Amino acid sequence: MNTDMQHKAEHPHGVMRRKEREIADRKEIDEIVHSARVMHLALSDNNMPFLVPVFYAYDGSSLYFHSAKAGTKINILKRNNQVCFEISVDHGVIESDSACDFEARHRTVIGFGKAMFIENEEEKTAALNRIVKRFTDKTFEFPKANLNATAIIRIDIDLIKGKKHGF
Repeated sequence: MNTDMQHKAEHPHGVMRRKEREIADRKEIDEIVHSARVMHLALSDNNMPFLVPVFYAYDGSSLYFHSAKAGTKINILKRNNQVCFEISVDHGVIESDSACDFEARHRTVIGFGKAMFIENEEEKTAALNRIVKRFTDKTFEFPKANLNATAIIRIDIDLIKGKKHGF
């Protein structure tokens, strides 16, 4: 992951406007990524956005998710592997006496990267084990037919940022 890109102004999500809400501590960003279970994945195809929630795993530098080998998400990723992802936790509302002063309580991570299809059976199994481990302590064997029918995608993270409010 290129941590130098964390604040580059030329990136569409360069410098954070509300600096007091920025999470600068990488440990806190990683804690948010590890604590959530669903990631929202944003894709783009011919200038048309597509957003989909996925279960995922994180190894500290890359994100992994699985999918059927066919469908809109896979078709888009084959044409354009540039992705944006969002992970958030601790949602709530900060109430006010004025309707215009209500705010969202949250801790959120947003990042950008490149999606890469994993074809190696050992890597696919390791990624699936990471994903399953987020939900159970049980261990599973993945039949070869299931592995062959499953796409495993690794997101190599180029930029990751965190923001929080209400903490």
